[in-house]
Amino acid sequence: MSNLFDDLPRQADAELFTELLARDGLRIERIVSTGQSTPADQPYDQEHDEWVLLVKGAARLWIEGDGERDLRPGDHLLIPARRRHRVLWTPPDEPTVWLAIHLG
Repeated sequence: MSNLFDDLPRQADAELFTELLARDGLRIERIVSTGQSTPADQPYDQEHDEWVLLVKGAARLWIEGDGERDLRPGDHLLIPARRRHRVLWTPPDEPTVWLAIHLG
């Protein structure tokens, strides 16, 4: 894939994760959401920092200690290691495209 917008699904049962680049201590991936959310009892709790950029679409995130946050294209944030978080909402009628950079 040479373009983040190639092969975007209109609908999918699960989020689509595509690794774009991996190096020692660094992984970059495209995530495509089509209405998915993270189950309340299964938040992400990663051992590494993650920087995310919302490229297309919209989303609402919950981050432990910060609460809920709405994202629109261009919004970005750093989720520190061990900070539980989850996706509360993405629109079901259009793909939401994320760029995630995993550090460490």
